[in-house]
Amino acid sequence: MLLQRQAFVIHRFNPFVMKRRTFLQSAGMLAGATLIPQQAWLRPLLFPAGQMTALRGNVSIYTERGGTIACLLTPEHSVVVDTQFPDQANNLISLLKEQNAKPLDLLINTHHHGDHTGGNIAFKGMVTKHIAHANSKTNQERVAPEREQMDNTLLPGTTYTEHHTEKVGDETVTLHYHGAGHTNGDSLVHFEEANIVHMGDLMFNRRLPYIDKSSGADISNWIDILRHARRQFDKDTLFVFGHAGEGYEVTGTGDDLKAMAHFLKMALRYGKKAKKRGDSLEDLVAKTTSFPRAPEFKGNERGVRRVLSAVYAELEEA
Repeated sequence: MLLQRQAFVIHRFNPFVMKRRTFLQSAGMLAGATLIPQQAWLRPLLFPAGQMTALRGNVSIYTERGGTIACLLTPEHSVVVDTQFPDQANNLISLLKEQNAKPLDLLINTHHHGDHTGGNIAFKGMVTKHIAHANSKTNQERVAPEREQMDNTLLPGTTYTEHHTEKVGDETVTLHYHGAGHTNGDSLVHFEEANIVHMGDLMFNRRLPYIDKSSGADISNWIDILRHARRQFDKDTLFVFGHAGEGYEVTGTGDDLKAMAHFLKMALRYGKKAKKRGDSLEDLVAKTTSFPRAPEFKGNERGVRRVLSAVYAELEEA
């Protein structure tokens, strides 16, 4: 899956994202590669395996394969939110060690899915504190044995139920839980000083989402979570998304959260009208190529089926 990247203005170039030597080794083949001046648009930093893009306040995102990773990195402290898969996590660790070889202060999982937690195992023995919502840990404990992955699974050692705050250097990291959405264990992770919020898979930017009813997903409450997040944080908050559709970014604003909530509302309305007409799930899947009033949310037939299956299941629960 190709994830879109976006760089944002920062007040000063963050020298801790990578060493100059590493930058030149990685980007030397690009004609005219130069160091980035202050107050300029920050060009993405390219690596053979993945891409680290600095945002602001020593926070960056790493994109390769799987859900978007957020990182806080200084010479003294480091935080990682989500881990993709083992190979990708090891690539990230190599980059982090270029600037900070100390144990990771904090590893956070936004939820339990493998493309966000599969790389946890690469951090074994390197983490001071590993945290997720209590339901996320429970889901991971359930799923890993089913897939015969328990030996390659690193579970969080710390859990919370509503809010949890950690002070890491000059940054305050707060986790918020507002009930079931994409799963029943989704955390919003707020880097308060940088004013950046990792939404995990509560945000699929213009891409058909995975709605995990087997792990307690609740579409109606998911809509409320997104609305609440827009009120909870301010207009300057930068949001990091778990995934994005082709041509869209994995970072954005409250307007993107509004669009996601609108899509979920339209999907529920579309399914409700179909059931009232007597359409079976198969009937509706067969006739659906896009969702009314939310056509920018796109995906293949499998994506359409997954959304409509979840919609029908929730309507039957009501």
